[in-house]
Amino acid sequence: MEQKRFTKNDSGFICANCGKEVLPMGTSSRNHCPFCLCSLHVDINPGDRANECGGLLRPIRTEPDARRGFIIIHKCERCGEIRRNRAALDAKVQPDNRSLLIKLTAGQF
Repeated sequence: MEQKRFTKNDSGFICANCGKEVLPMGTSSRNHCPFCLCSLHVDINPGDRANECGGLLRPIRTEPDARRGFIIIHKCERCGEIRRNRAALDAKVQPDNRSLLIKLTAGQF
C-alpha cells in the first residue's frame, strides 16, 4: 500500500528557535517559522508528523526557483539530515522574511 506524500497540516505553533507565534497560513501547510525560517524535524513526508527525531532544522542556504520563488535548504542539528522546503512568500498571513531569504541565497547569513 502506497503512503501519502503530503498531508495538509496547517496548525499554528510557537517557534522553537525564536519563540515567536506562527499563525496558520490558511491555504497550505506551514512547517517553518516565517521570521527566522527554522523548523522542526517532525515529518517524514510533508505534514505527516511521523518523524521521531524532533531536532531543530536550521536554514543553511536558499536556492532561487523560477516557479516557486525560493527553496529553503534546512539541516537538522540533531541527526544532520538535509531537507528542502518551499518558501511561503505569497502567504496572506505572515509571509516569509524576504530579506533573510535573500541573505541566505547570497551566503551572507
